[in-house]
Amino acid sequence: MEALVITWRELLVAVVAVLGVHAAELVLLLRWSAGGGARWKRGAQPSAESQLLNGMSLEIAELRKQVVRLQAEVDKLKSISLPAASPYNQAIQMARQGLSAPEVASGCGISRGEAELIVALYRKLRI
Repeated sequence: MEALVITWRELLVAVVAVLGVHAAELVLLLRWSAGGGARWKRGAQPSAESQLLNGMSLEIAELRKQVVRLQAEVDKLKSISLPAASPYNQAIQMARQGLSAPEVASGCGISRGEAELIVALYRKLRI
């Protein structure tokens, strides 16, 4: 079973998508309230700027919670290490540490070609 890996690029795309959805909700809310769809029962209706600021403050607070939750998940996934049962898992860990292919090959007892492949694959996956 492979571990779930979330890259910063995927995390950024998810945050941008969430921000886009929330921005669209704010625009729809402002159009609805400006068109007379919402009336406050107590006192005068707040200005559109005030509503926008309140909405944005709530959205920022929610997004901060989501970022903290996602950061905790990323940290948890980073801390999961591969079992050291095979020389290939050890080679992957060495490649992630930045060792060269000859160093990986000699340290794990695998061929240089295998070590070069592992280094080429896993050096690019470092976050």
